[in-house]
Amino acid sequence: MDNSRTRPRVGHIQFLNCLPLYWGLARTGTLLDFELTKDTPEKLSEKLVQGDLDIGPITLVEFLKHADELVAFPDIAVGCDGPVMSCVIVSQVPLDRLDGARVALGSTSRTSVRLAQLLLAEKIGVQPSYYTCPPDLSLMMQEADAAVLIGDAALRANLLDGPKYGLQVHDLGALWKEWTGLPFVFAVWAARRDYLEREPALTRKVHEAFLASRDLSLDEVGKVAEQAARWEAFDEQVLEQYFTTLDFRFGRPQLEAVREFARRIGATTGFPTDVNVRLLES
Repeated sequence: MDNSRTRPRVGHIQFLNCLPLYWGLARTGTLLDFELTKDTPEKLSEKLVQGDLDIGPITLVEFLKHADELVAFPDIAVGCDGPVMSCVIVSQVPLDRLDGARVALGSTSRTSVRLAQLLLAEKIGVQPSYYTCPPDLSLMMQEADAAVLIGDAALRANLLDGPKYGLQVHDLGALWKEWTGLPFVFAVWAARRDYLEREPALTRKVHEAFLASRDLSLDEVGKVAEQAARWEAFDEQVLEQYFTTLDFRFGRPQLEAVREFARRIGATTGFPTDVNVRLLES
């Protein structure tokens, strides 16, 4: 391994939901201190697990599967406390009529998919027939009764296409909150344990940089939304609403939510139901 490499290899999710966590890095100039890799949540999760990244966002299910090798950053995550707006089930029929029906999974994001499957099975009481396909709502609705969408495609379905085509849109964050009373965490930021042991000071610096970036972005959320609106299909007001609906905290209530999710799905997903989440100590 090349020990002369000083810049930490850090992952960056190319979804709107992570923009506030990175926007401030560009503003403060900290971005130049990282070797940044942009990709989808799944690819970044794989790279972190394989050791191709030192630090990065990782979807909750993948984090829980590899909790022994990773240390989570406290106080920072992508989650919600109620609606999330960008993780949805779009349906042509009421959810309780989806038993045995075809449901398209428009993403390989295991966390959102497992959450949707858990809610349909245990909250709604149905067992649909699932298949995976690209996140194209009009094609999905030709072949399936309902679809699970995440990220920017879900936002579009939620705000534009769902209402336009008379489809029901159910927010996964809102359904989970209604069911458990808890917030939900879709992705955490984590460092590889071997990297933390080798570079404890640098790891903490990256953590501090992300916290400062998030705080700056939320203080100037109107500016973040205005810039994003230039290249996105959504206007400033919608983006500002979205950025302030998301919950970027990772404290005690979020940890409780992670444990509750693990308890409910661990046995069928490949990790202990009482998985131990290690947090970076300041």
